[in-house]
Amino acid sequence: MHTVLPVVFAICAAFSNAVATVLQRKAALTVPASQGLRAGLIVDLLRRPVWLAGVLAVIGAAVCQALALATGPLTIVQPLFVLELPLTLIVASLLMHRHLPATGWLAVAVVVAGLAVALAAASPAGNRTHVALDRWIPALAVCAGAVVALALAALRRPEGRARAACLGAATAISYAVTAALMKAAMHILDEQGLVGFLTAWQTYAFAATGVCALFLLENALQAGPLVASQPALTLGDALVSLALGIILYEETVRSGWWLLPQLFGVALIAAGVLALARIPFTQSLVAPDEERESAAAP
Repeated sequence: MHTVLPVVFAICAAFSNAVATVLQRKAALTVPASQGLRAGLIVDLLRRPVWLAGVLAVIGAAVCQALALATGPLTIVQPLFVLELPLTLIVASLLMHRHLPATGWLAVAVVVAGLAVALAAASPAGNRTHVALDRWIPALAVCAGAVVALALAALRRPEGRARAACLGAATAISYAVTAALMKAAMHILDEQGLVGFLTAWQTYAFAATGVCALFLLENALQAGPLVASQPALTLGDALVSLALGIILYEETVRSGWWLLPQLFGVALIAAGVLALARIPFTQSLVAPDEERESAAAP
């Protein structure tokens, strides 16, 4: 039961994020396109029930993720968010009446199989509730330094694969740190109540890193093709979360010969995500202005 609960909550969070992505994309296709920032965009979106439903799905995802992190190891919860991209495509194929090609279904199966193999071989364990400040400081410093270095490296490159990959990796680190801090804040809420939660530095730190992650994500999606940013984002979040779970929360994974099936599972996930990111259907969910313009045209 101690493993089932966080797995269920994490899958629900990934599914809610997938639904939110599709609903918000569907709403965005119905508003007038513009070349720059438009103050009335939010007002237009607020009039669309589909967009509001997407916002509720985002809130639901955040609640489910918090519950998953409060009940299970970081090394189990965060890797399950690999399922978000496959779930997004499946939900989109149903809600937007789009056809997911056979290669897409195969890629989805490869991602799911790879995740199952990797987690079964790793068998993560442990659920420490307190992390000392002297553990947080070096971990946060290293992660912040890596994010800054990747962002600067991205700014030195023109728009394209390299820039998107750097920003995708920076986003992944930010999401992993957000999850680690959220886990600490949820344990504080459970043990010290709302007052303790609202006065804990971890609460405001995970809110700040979450905003940073969203900002980096938007820039990653605009910097280059999804095939460059998505693998770095998907695998980076899982791997950095694994490292933070082991370093901060003293969680454990199996080593020795078990590393071979773990690496095989990671390779399957990478291959599946790469294949999914190449599908034109995937690209249409995150970018093309042409589709929005045609949908908004009278």
